[in-house]
Amino acid sequence: MNRAHVAVSPSVVLAGLESAGKSALFRGLTGHAAGDEANYRGSTVVCRRCRVPDCTCEVVDTPGIRTAADAETTRVALAETEGADIVLLVVRGTHLMREMETLLRELDLQGRRSAVAVTFKDLAPASVHAMVQHYQQRLQVPVVLVNARELGTGERQALLLAIEQARPPEARLLEHPGTVNGLREERDPAVTWFEHATLGPVLAASLAVGMFAGPVYLAWLAATWLQPVVETLLITPAQAWAAALSLPHWLQALFTGSYGLLTLGVYSFLWAFPVVLLVGISVAVVEETGLKDRMAAALDPWLRRIGLDSRDLMPALTGYGCNVVAVHQSRACGACSRQACVSLIAFGSACSYQIGATLSLFGAAGRPGLFLPYLLLLFLVGAVHTRLWHGQRHAHRPASFTLTERAFLQWPSVRAIFWRVRAILKQFLLQAMPLFLGICVVAAGLDQLGVLTGVGQWLAPALQWVGLPAEAATALVLSVIRKDGMLALNAGDGATLLAMSGRQVFVAVWLMSTFSTCLVTLWTVRRELGWLAAWQLFWRQMVTAVVSAILISQV
Repeated sequence: MNRAHVAVSPSVVLAGLESAGKSALFRGLTGHAAGDEANYRGSTVVCRRCRVPDCTCEVVDTPGIRTAADAETTRVALAETEGADIVLLVVRGTHLMREMETLLRELDLQGRRSAVAVTFKDLAPASVHAMVQHYQQRLQVPVVLVNARELGTGERQALLLAIEQARPPEARLLEHPGTVNGLREERDPAVTWFEHATLGPVLAASLAVGMFAGPVYLAWLAATWLQPVVETLLITPAQAWAAALSLPHWLQALFTGSYGLLTLGVYSFLWAFPVVLLVGISVAVVEETGLKDRMAAALDPWLRRIGLDSRDLMPALTGYGCNVVAVHQSRACGACSRQACVSLIAFGSACSYQIGATLSLFGAAGRPGLFLPYLLLLFLVGAVHTRLWHGQRHAHRPASFTLTERAFLQWPSVRAIFWRVRAILKQFLLQAMPLFLGICVVAAGLDQLGVLTGVGQWLAPALQWVGLPAEAATALVLSVIRKDGMLALNAGDGATLLAMSGRQVFVAVWLMSTFSTCLVTLWTVRRELGWLAAWQLFWRQMVTAVVSAILISQV
């Protein structure tokens, strides 16, 4: 590290357990959108940095540290702490002693300038002030009590002063909580129906369905209404303009062809953005209230039966908005379950494009009632698929991974919801959309070379195994590139689709939506987990999809 740079702009790393309030402090100190300062565990999956002119320092927000865990996020947080100039320990006032002892045991603070921020000031027990004084005297480092969610000017200045006065702690180990001046008071969140052994999982599953069903339906209505408007005002004029200028055929294909940037690219945005936005708002509200954490804990026993746990639920649910974003969020999963979680995302989390396309096809075929059975079967087969290929790893997972600590329930903060949704949209626009547009370019090139047509003709005989006509082959190939590629089945004013029986329509939509994850998601898996993991995900999902399609076609 450059010492001259450190002297001018030291790094201040926020270190703490999950849900301690680090991201909210980051936002309060920097005014920058940490984006994931939500009220549920493991919401931050990357480190964020921002300079603070008030103290000429760079504040770093890290993922929450999980003890006895092997999550990528925990490794990132520990590595960031080791290279920090100043470590700001963040602990909850409701569990101050427990979390302080854990951090002092897990982090190497020997000779490192440190300070402590005690959050949850509004929920902490009356003894928190005495405990703050105790740790300040014992460690000889600044300790500040704050309300991270609503950081006032005075509290912010106190934090900046604590950072300025940070010093190496005098002692790394603490006495047992029971011997610290007789103080042992903690405040635990209230017990709700989610903690009921029988009703809890059922209530949590109902909430999981509700938090996505409503937004997805509203997004579908919005996209259905907007599509003809966009076609009239943008796509049709663009195609006419390209033809009038007599542009080269390859250039027209790149921009206004079936897979062009101004056709498929615009359609992709049109169908995905409303789902990402509305699902993002719904998820943010559930997260901010603390219900999502309760829901995850309630579903933990069910998830463990298919090789997952409560930590893996968050990314899987996010996949209903965008699979790419969900794969990124799987960094918070344990190393032993991350591939299983990504597998479930790829197979069972119907992204916005997939949902929009399936709704459109069922509607065009005059069989909208097939959509709910389709979603139910997708969930059930997805669970079997995950258990089949990844369930054995569950038997070797330590019980310590179970999420047993309850989150505090609270009214959602409008500002926090805004930051959360803005971060989701930013991730979608800057990470997912560029990949989608790149796939459009690749697909347009393959179409011009005749590759897509050739592969479709090669697959046509195999479709007879599941009772589908040869005309469905092209749509199957396109669905591998993009999930909404299955809309090609509706080509020619839907002649092929209308000629199919209800069972054939269901099998066709099922096979096209599960045969493979889209290339964008597959590429993201390759970047996150490597070529081998991406290849294993691809062929395993293909096997499950084909076998299940054959079984469905026989029903």
